[in-house]
Amino acid sequence: MTDQTDVLAVDTNHRNLELLTQQLENAGYETRGVGSLEELDQEIGAGSRIGLALIDLSGFDERIWERCERLHHASVPFVVLAQQRSPTVQREGIRHGASTIAVKPLRVADLLEFIRMLLGR
Repeated sequence: MTDQTDVLAVDTNHRNLELLTQQLENAGYETRGVGSLEELDQEIGAGSRIGLALIDLSGFDERIWERCERLHHASVPFVVLAQQRSPTVQREGIRHGASTIAVKPLRVADLLEFIRMLLGR
């Protein structure tokens, strides 16, 4: 039996990760948070069923794109969260299969509406 995770939150800033997972759980989503590439690798390889991944690029190097590619090949939709609008992030996000690129800061209500749309509920 595999675990069900509605939303996998990925962020190297542990406080932001805690706040995000708390907001998502309060909205009724089964959420897991990971703060490193190694933890993300474990989640991708663990056979967990992930409905959606939210990936904050802050603090990650270019190796994050390899993980995005793996999520895409596993048919896991993901949203890239970026500090600023950037043609490079836009290009890499699309190239590696991102559902969309969102620029921080995001209003919680807007993020939750977007998640509902992507998860189909």
